[in-house]
Amino acid sequence: MPYHLDQIDPAKTVMIVVDMQNDFVAKGAKLQSAAAAAMVPKLASTLNFCREKGIRVIYTAHVHRRDGSDMGLYDDLYGPIADRSTLVDGTKGVEIFPGLAPAAGEHVIKKHRYSAFFGTDLDIILREWGISTVIISGTTTENCCHATARDAMFNNYKVVFLSDATGSFDYPDVGYGAMSAEEVHKATLCILAYRSRNDRGRTQGVDRGRHSSSKAQEGSIISGRARKPATSGNSA
Repeated sequence: MPYHLDQIDPAKTVMIVVDMQNDFVAKGAKLQSAAAAAMVPKLASTLNFCREKGIRVIYTAHVHRRDGSDMGLYDDLYGPIADRSTLVDGTKGVEIFPGLAPAAGEHVIKKHRYSAFFGTDLDIILREWGISTVIISGTTTENCCHATARDAMFNNYKVVFLSDATGSFDYPDVGYGAMSAEEVHKATLCILAYRSRNDRGRTQGVDRGRHSSSKAQEGSIISGRARKPATSGNSA
């Protein structure tokens, strides 16, 4: 039976902003996602709404030590990571993009893998806060956002995945055909929303105080749009 999320309780909800760092968002960045860059204004507005309504905001930043001691297989996957020109801890590139800078007191979780839960203290923080629902935004849809959403579900959090506040990049043909960023994004949303009754929640669900109805069965995540899901507690 799919779970049904009609309303969001601000006191029990957190917005996770996944990897909206200079190295993924800034113009000219080697790993830039044009889709992530384009959604900055919409996401910034949604974050401001969350703060106004008492929904906590927490950020993640994908980083690696320059000596590679936390690298795992990433040296084999991404040239800009292997040559230490991207995602190096302590550099400007791993900082959150200026248009989305954390407010005072908001945490940035450093992570070394796609999932924000893997090898971090995110779950400890969320449980300390009494969180039961997480909203996923950021980049990339199919990697870090997807992995974080899955691990959130595995840890028994209900998940809202914002379809218009997540984004990817173009994939070249490595033997199975190329995919555009739009195709990658859509494919991921289709997988996450499989057998959900509502796969259209967006930022409007977070911004307008309406349309929060979203469903997902165990093993799938709902996708929503980034406009204000109806809230309880502090009324939206």
